[in-house]
Formats: sequence, C-alpha cells, structure tokens
Amino acid sequence: MSRTASVGAGEARPDTVPVTVGTPDREATTAELDVAIAELRAGAAGWCATGIPERLALLAELQRTTHAAGAGWAASAAAAKGIAPDSHLAGEDWGTGPYFVLRNLQLLHTTLTDIQETGRPRPPAMRTEGARVVVDVVPGDRLDRLIHTGLTAEAWLQPGVSLDEAMARMGRSYRSDHERVPGVAAVLGAGNVSAIGPMDALYQLFAEDRVVVLKMNPVNAYLGPHLAAAFAPLIDADLLRIVHGGADVGRHLTEHADIDAIHITGSDRTHDAIVFGTGEEGRQRRAEGRPRIDVPITSELGDVSPVIVVPGPWTAKDLAFQGDHIASMLVNNAGFNCVAGDVIIQHRAWSKRRALLDAVRDSFRRATPREFYYPGAEERYELFVSTHRQAEQLSEAVEGGLPFTLIPDVDPSATDDVVFTTESFCGVISETALDAPRSVPDFIDEAVQLCNEQLWGNLSATLLVHPRSLADPEVAAAIDRAVEQLRYGTVGVNLWAGIGFVFVSPPWGAYAGNELTDIQSGLGTAHNTFLLEDIEKTVIRGPWRPPLTPPWLHTHSRMHRLSPLLADLTVDFDPRTLAAMAWHGLRA
Repeated sequence: MSRTASVGAGEARPDTVPVTVGTPDREATTAELDVAIAELRAGAAGWCATGIPERLALLAELQRTTHAAGAGWAASAAAAKGIAPDSHLAGEDWGTGPYFVLRNLQLLHTTLTDIQETGRPRPPAMRTEGARVVVDVVPGDRLDRLIHTGLTAEAWLQPGVSLDEAMARMGRSYRSDHERVPGVAAVLGAGNVSAIGPMDALYQLFAEDRVVVLKMNPVNAYLGPHLAAAFAPLIDADLLRIVHGGADVGRHLTEHADIDAIHITGSDRTHDAIVFGTGEEGRQRRAEGRPRIDVPITSELGDVSPVIVVPGPWTAKDLAFQGDHIASMLVNNAGFNCVAGDVIIQHRAWSKRRALLDAVRDSFRRATPREFYYPGAEERYELFVSTHRQAEQLSEAVEGGLPFTLIPDVDPSATDDVVFTTESFCGVISETALDAPRSVPDFIDEAVQLCNEQLWGNLSATLLVHPRSLADPEVAAAIDRAVEQLRYGTVGVNLWAGIGFVFVSPPWGAYAGNELTDIQSGLGTAHNTFLLEDIEKTVIRGPWRPPLTPPWLHTHSRMHRLSPLLADLTVDFDPRTLAAMAWHGLRA
C-alpha cells in the first residue's frame, strides 16, 4: 500500500505515517473499505509464508511501537471516561490498554521462541486429571511470579482429549504438517476495554494465520490514531487495517466476499443481527439454523456473572476485604465490563449474610463516582431499578454518571427477573439468597444449579470460600464439584474471574459448546498465548486475603503509578522499575 496518502484523510502524508481507514470523525466509505480488504488480501499469502524468525522480529518491533504509543493511548482513554490524570483510576486505562497489549506481545514472543527451539509451546506443566488434561498456565514466567504472587491459572481441556493429543495439537498453525491457508479476518472491536480489539487482532494473526481488518467501536473511536501508531509495523506490512464506522461499516465487512472469518465482541443481539439478520426474517433464520454468513464466526458476548459466597467463619477483616473485592468487580471501568459481578448468591441462613452486604455497601460508598460513558447506560439502569423497589443507591453521582446501586434479596424463584436474564453493563449489582439447602455442600450444589440453569450466559463465575471451610472434606469436595460443574469459560476461586482476562496467557472466552442459534456468551477463544486447542474452561485461584492490596481493587491508591511501571517491565525488566513498583505497592 502506498504511504503517500492517509486512506480517507484526503491529504498527502509522509511514507512513514501509519494510517486508518476513515477517521474518528468520519466513517470509512464502501470504496475505502474495499481497497483496504484488497490490500489485506494481497498481503495474506505473504503472512502465511512468514517464518518464525521474522515473526519474532515483528513482535519485538511491535513491543517498541506499542510502548511508545502507550502514554497517549492511556491518557486519551482516561479523559474520554472523565478520569482526571492524577486520579488513581487513571491506572485502569494503562492496565486495560497498553499493558495488556504489551503483555500479549511479550507472551507471544516467548511462545514463538519456544516453538522455534523445541517445536511446540512450553506451558509450565501439563497433566491428566481424571478424564481430562489440565494445563498450568500461570505463573508462567518471572513477571507472573512477581506481580501475581500466590495466584494460579489452569486451562482445562475437554474430556476425552489425551495428553499426547493435547501436546500434538498445541500451536496448530506452526506445525510442519499444518496446511496454511491465507485468510482475512474481520474483527469488530469492543468499545469498553481498549485492549480487546488489538488483542483479538493479534490472536487472528499469530494463532489463526489471518491478516486483519479491525473495526473500531464508535464508543472509543478516538483511540484509532493511537492504535495505528502502536501497530504501525502491521499496517506497513499490509497485515492490518484499522477502520472507522458504525453498523453500516460493520455490515459491509461481515458480508464482504473476501472476508474469511469474523470475530465479534459485543452483545448477543449484535451477534444474532450479524449472523441471522433482523426482524422476522432474522428470527426465522435463527429458528431454522440458517445463518446469512458462511464463514467461521467466533465471539465474546458477556453474561450475567455470578459471585457464589460460601458460608464460613468470616472475620471482620474478611468481610471488609471481600466487600471491597465484590464492589471492585463493578466499580472497575464503571461497570462496563463483560465480567463485572452481576449477582451475589448467598445462603439465607448464614449469620454473616447481612454483614457482607453491609461491607459491600460501605465499599460502594467509598468508591470514586464514575461517569457512565457507555451509550444506553441510563436505560439499562432504569430497567433494573424501576422493577425493584428495594434498589439502594450507594454512591454519589457525578454529572453524566449514575450511582452504584445494590438490589438485595431478589427472589431466586423469579426465574424471569431481569437480574437473572440480562447483563446490567452499568453500575448495578444484585443479591439473592437460597434458603432450601440444609448444609453448606447442599448450598454450593444448588448455587451451581442456579448459575447453570437460570442465569443468562456462561463467560465467568466467581466462588468465595474461607480456607477454614475448605478444611471440611465435604465442603472441599463440594467446591471441587462446583469448579468442575460450573458451565463457564472462566471460574475463579477466591479471585474475581475477570482476573483471568488480566493474566492474558490463559484462554479467554465462553464455556465450550455454545451454538450459533443459542450463542449465550459466544464461541471460540482469545488470548490463549500457549496456543492450546480443545479448551473447555479456565480455572483461576487466589489467596483468601492477600497481604497487599491487589491493583484491581478500587481501593488501590497507587494504581496510576503502578500500571505504567507494569507496562515498562514488559519491555525492560529493570531493577529500578521493580524498586519503584515495590514502593507504590507497599503504599497502596
């Protein structure tokens, strides 16, 4: 592609300036999109023929350009969300933007190096447990051991896949017997977390061997120039195009004859509109299983994410920490996360039930008010609050914002209640209590049943259980049973399931087995830097009450200082950076 002009910009530019198709203020035209796809199609065969040494060099260059673009990227995202530069919350967009992408690049570089040296990716350990293979993923390197002390992540493969088969299928695109077929993928980017689109593009490139047209979401289209700078080496090599526009642009891309695969991040409604169409025809096609699009489609679509609270001997300190833990699942990114905690599930007879809710209330009251920047938040908020008289507004609301709100004591038998059927995707969290179980193991079993059969979606679920409760063999067995039986893509034990996304290396996506006609939380996987196949779920675990404040808690006062240092560590493991991190970590 000629670099004499920025596509759609209408003015001459130097050769070295990265380009986007359209601008944040102007949708790409159909003609511009067709040119972009044609350029990618021309580059696709060359990408399939690119060897590992060249890919490693490209990843190293991307680390350099992404790190250079990071400060502007993070600052723009924070400003768009109404976060002051000196607020601790400014660290969120450093972490969920440049750091995640830099970590992704670093981990891919490690995996490709391992493939070059040994013929396959090298996760920390792989073993057979019962009928399945379990792959240890975190901790995987010295950065994991430094910043994720005491945390673990495992990838559980689908039952029936043997250890030999799992090892043979890893890194499929890099196996000598794999036929590489050039392809162009359309990635429809997310508007809430700025790293999602770039990371999905990296997965298509380095795991699936496809070049990518990445459509910016209109909500964060302002990031287009920053991503173009970060990914300039991909753009210059005709491996990536970043395009701007709304539904019409998305429709043109997904229906284009030269698009070979589609990845969607959004809602199930958006997915169904793309795959089956809208109106009566769309409903009929979905009912009959007749998609309009005949290419592979993967997706990540959110869910109603449960937090199962196991009764136990919780102390005042336990209640305070877990109150912050639960509240942070909603406060983070103002609740605009597909993994935000949506429904707290408790035992009605537990003596600490009210005390835990009070701790959650107190945490919300201490939280910094947030702007609700995502379109439709007010309507979704009103949908939840107007149907629940017991809704409690627990924080101040800034201009352009809404208060964090708790809806306690929702009847668990009201199966069609909106809190069970609809992802709030705003500052609302609900609580329900089960009163039928006679014992803690019974409660755990019934909570799992409620999650699997009553809550919409299957992306992520969190279990909170006191270590002394786990000392009871029956409770421990019930927790093991829950982890196995929960039909969710990521299950967290004493750790917000959303941290599975933060780790970057584990597979991320819905529970295996969804279908296009009943998509739930989506199909396929992302991240997955060990390039595993046949994934069922990811299981993550953390300490009950860590000695230092985790950086994902909204109470971490130094997040804006810590997150840029984490980004620095991905490109230079400098002892001075480590010392600065320790300083801020101890003072959080």
